[in-house]
Amino acid sequence: MASNNDSLSGLQKAAVLLIALGPEMSSSVFKHLKEEEIEDLTLEIANTRSVSPQVKEDVINEFYEICLAQQYIAEGGIGYAKELLEKALGADKALDVIGKLTASLQVKPFEFVRKTDASQLLSFIQDEHPQTIALILSYLSATQAALILSSLPQESQADVARRIATMDRTSPDVIQEVERVLESKLANLVNQDYTIIGGVDQVVEILNSTDRGTEKHIMEILEIEDPGLADEIRKKMFVFEDVLLLDDRSIQRVLRDVDNSELGLALKGANEEVQNVIFNNLSKRLAEMIKEDMEFMGPVRMKDVEEAQQKIVNIIRKLEDAGEIVISRGGGDEIIV
Repeated sequence: MASNNDSLSGLQKAAVLLIALGPEMSSSVFKHLKEEEIEDLTLEIANTRSVSPQVKEDVINEFYEICLAQQYIAEGGIGYAKELLEKALGADKALDVIGKLTASLQVKPFEFVRKTDASQLLSFIQDEHPQTIALILSYLSATQAALILSSLPQESQADVARRIATMDRTSPDVIQEVERVLESKLANLVNQDYTIIGGVDQVVEILNSTDRGTEKHIMEILEIEDPGLADEIRKKMFVFEDVLLLDDRSIQRVLRDVDNSELGLALKGANEEVQNVIFNNLSKRLAEMIKEDMEFMGPVRMKDVEEAQQKIVNIIRKLEDAGEIVISRGGGDEIIV
């Protein structure tokens, strides 16, 4: 491994960063990557024999600076980010960091829309074509998009959600035209590269922030019109780590339907916070028994762990649909029953 950080490829830097983060945090990162990306990174990590402290420090610092720039850009745009980074890192370093971010951190389309109150925006776009609404919502925060989606006429909600989920790449010309209509003075800020937006993950995030009634209505329509898409969305609507969203009473209700051997296997791959929440809702004797089972279990395949976790998630969803437990989602007092 080269000692000069600038000589490392992006893949090599990613491998160094994951090595520095350690197995538990790296596995969390892998959950958000594509299969081929995981394979490339795993191979690179395996081929990395040693990393000097200086290289590790340089890679971590670069990662931190990029994260900092992302945060500043999200808050106030590139000009704002440049100003703050110059104060924190100096002018030359600030330009270097922003330069490394390329297209992914340029000002996103509809910047002015994200700063608009959701209720005002709703009255502005509700009469637009569903595809136009879907395009705009894809650029909003999940909270903003959820408020607007749940306020649309019921006959439009599922159509818009489906369009967001199936949206892949949108031509810059189309984005420019839509943005010009909404706010012509900001049209020149549109990124000229093809922009990846929407997708299943985007609509899942939005649905997770809507009220339960809106979510249920949209899913029922999608199950009729596009069962495959509905199934894909449903699988991502609640993951095992989201057990932290349940109150103690709901967790105890779920655990009554979970086989102890499945629970031990599921917890084998869970983080400490999830483990503690589960154990705190078991009797002391049962908790100790499951901990012992986990110790005697030895190494297990991640596939088996994920299958055990999915079984518990399925139980949670079934109990939620039956109204036996509640899941708190979204902001403020949103409660899903």
